[in-house]
Amino acid sequence: MNLELLESFGQNHPEDFDGALDCVSIAVTCCFNRQGTLLAVGCNDGRIVIWDFLTRGIAKVITAHVHPVCSLSWNRNSRRLLSAGTDNTVSVWDILTGESIKVYRFPSPVLKVQFHPRDSNLFLVFPLKHAAVMMTLNGSYEMVPLDDDSDLNIVGSFDRRGKYIYTGNAKGRILVLKADDLELVASFRVTTGTLNTTAIKSIEFARRGECFLVNSADRIIRVYESREVLACSKDGEPEPIQKLQDLVNKTLWKKCCFSGDGEYVVAGSARQHSLYIWEKAVGNLVKILHGTKGELLLDVVWHPVRPIIASISSGLVSIWAQNQVENWSAFAPDFKELDENVEYEEHESEFDIEDEDKEKEEMKGPDDENTEVDVTTVEAIQAFVSSDEDDEDASALLYLPVSPEIDEPEEGWPAVGEQTSEDQPTPPEKKRHSSEQTSVKKKKIKPVDIDLPEAPLDEIHPFLNVKKSQEKSQSRKPRPSKPRSSKPEKSRHRERDGYKENI
Repeated sequence: MNLELLESFGQNHPEDFDGALDCVSIAVTCCFNRQGTLLAVGCNDGRIVIWDFLTRGIAKVITAHVHPVCSLSWNRNSRRLLSAGTDNTVSVWDILTGESIKVYRFPSPVLKVQFHPRDSNLFLVFPLKHAAVMMTLNGSYEMVPLDDDSDLNIVGSFDRRGKYIYTGNAKGRILVLKADDLELVASFRVTTGTLNTTAIKSIEFARRGECFLVNSADRIIRVYESREVLACSKDGEPEPIQKLQDLVNKTLWKKCCFSGDGEYVVAGSARQHSLYIWEKAVGNLVKILHGTKGELLLDVVWHPVRPIIASISSGLVSIWAQNQVENWSAFAPDFKELDENVEYEEHESEFDIEDEDKEKEEMKGPDDENTEVDVTTVEAIQAFVSSDEDDEDASALLYLPVSPEIDEPEEGWPAVGEQTSEDQPTPPEKKRHSSEQTSVKKKKIKPVDIDLPEAPLDEIHPFLNVKKSQEKSQSRKPRPSKPRSSKPEKSRHRERDGYKENI
């Protein structure tokens, strides 16, 4: 499909609700792949549901973790998926087979994971109250340096091409480090108008351009230019390009991200299911998308290519898109829409085999007949190509093949992965038993224990902590007290009445 023809000349942001994706289980987090053809949804029961976004159908279900999935990240060619669960484990999955490649076990809860934008063997892990960890696929890791050892509330992200790592802490300090040797290149502090620092909640980069946004605890989204930050070097004072906020309600933002072209910024409210969309160049609020009242927002992502937003609330993935108005003149330039029926006058020679009234066509020149038309060369779609590349990634996985499900396999066929000795037929009971053993062996992968020094061992993941606090608040509600025996109550009332009479 030619994506250049889908470019709208008007507003390039979603305007209305366009349906919901039901993953059967409760959805918690989601992430688009680089081309936007696949959507990975992490669920509350530990499963990962891969959606084919063009057909809006489930392509694969992976039983990933025991506890809820809290973070997802695709690699560059969409063949691997990185997931983190609230059970302190991080897994790398092969999307085609649905099997785990590696499993890492951390001593403390993991808040976020992110693949390197260019190298699929590197990824970042952000444990709770600990420095960020730069890991390789074989299990070796290196600590990302801290600005202050006492402040361990670290958030961060790779930049667009993975050359630098941007980290922020609760004191408003942002560090820029080289990804290859973790050398400090630049740093600055996010301050409010009164020179007070504010905690950094998240850092997100645009897919196009050199901008990134900082979501802070003072309810202001700041958009910075990465070139200016690098030019200011250490202890610099770069000025944000835009400061985006809700001036009326002073909304606290749950999740923020850029549009696919980097021209818009969307932010989800932490209080309700509302999405605010700003235009980055001007800074004006262009649209507010309201979901169902009473719902809390969990995650927001923007499609990498199209003006589509996916948001998660109350266990469902809501899709927001533009209104598609049918315009028949786009199919045929000479097509005219009529308000009412018009009588058509048929020409005398209109349906003749040879039109006698038609003028003879001019003789074609020799150059028109000898021109060669190239029908084999496939031009790269610019929406899928980075600014420093010429061609698309040939190894990219755009769609998942659908394998047919066999309800009742024939008895004579051996089970998948089963090897019979000397080609002798085995009874079906042994086959079932051996196939069960092979399937169990495939699923079991020994996790790699990551020993982090000074990691908090007794911390609870914030995702689970919120639920427990809600349960506590519900349990603290006043319950109807059991009535005691009626005799002492009557005597008390009599004594009180008698006491009043004596007074």
